[in-house]
Amino acid sequence: MTRIDFTKGHGTGNDFVLVLDADGELQLTSKQIAAICDRHFGIGADGFIRVVRSKHIAEGKAILEAEPEAEWFMDYYNQDGSTAEMCGNGSRVFARYLTEKGLVELGEGDTLSIGTRAGVRDIQRNLAGFVVDMGRWRLESDEVTVHAHNLAVARPGQGINVGNPHVVVALESKAELDALELLSAPKLEPTPEAGANVEFVVADEIKNGVGYISMRVFERGVGETLSCGTGICAAALATRYWAGTGAPNTWQVTVPGGTLGVRMFPTEEGEHVGLSGPAVLSFEGQLDLESL
Repeated sequence: MTRIDFTKGHGTGNDFVLVLDADGELQLTSKQIAAICDRHFGIGADGFIRVVRSKHIAEGKAILEAEPEAEWFMDYYNQDGSTAEMCGNGSRVFARYLTEKGLVELGEGDTLSIGTRAGVRDIQRNLAGFVVDMGRWRLESDEVTVHAHNLAVARPGQGINVGNPHVVVALESKAELDALELLSAPKLEPTPEAGANVEFVVADEIKNGVGYISMRVFERGVGETLSCGTGICAAALATRYWAGTGAPNTWQVTVPGGTLGVRMFPTEEGEHVGLSGPAVLSFEGQLDLESL
């Protein structure tokens, strides 16, 4: 197989190339995936998503034993071809793809369960597009120091895991946020073993029980992106943690690509965090792998 059909999609500017490989027959190398995502010589994207039935991928088979309803697996890769555990914007675009291609039906109030390397994620439709239950989260080390260009003094970072690792940094003002230069990766001390996405956050206000923050992000394996779903969740969680008792559980997070909603809610197994926002399929095409 040298030619593959693809679909381009995005969630608030965080863009992806999606390829349907229902039976798990397509085997791409990390170099090929990086070439597909290259913005000058390929299609261009922040990430690559292989749409595969869970039974045809090792990680999916393991999930099906406990969650048989998770028929489809989001086989997600960063722009550089490395694998990633989870992608919040990608999962909503994945749901849009499955529903618009007629691969699943998702009616009002229905739940779509998908497999990811971070486990099963449940998705529903809402007025904004789709809402994803990102599952349980955990607070990690606050002993990380973050250096970034145009940040005069290194700042402490708060580790948050939302299925993948994040370090969140509080800034003083929108001017400081806008002045950041994120062409190269921020330096973390100590360096996390698996790396981390780094979010820079400014708290705007709390109004009518909703917290508002602004954020920029440097994604592990990608660079600065217009939006990062898991990073948006991590930023809201860290800000609520810093705010202390009485902080809201509902947040609106503005990134360069738009605004998304975050909600923290209790479950029997512990607190979950949900992410809601739009998901768009932009265009389709065919790619000759031999041209990469």
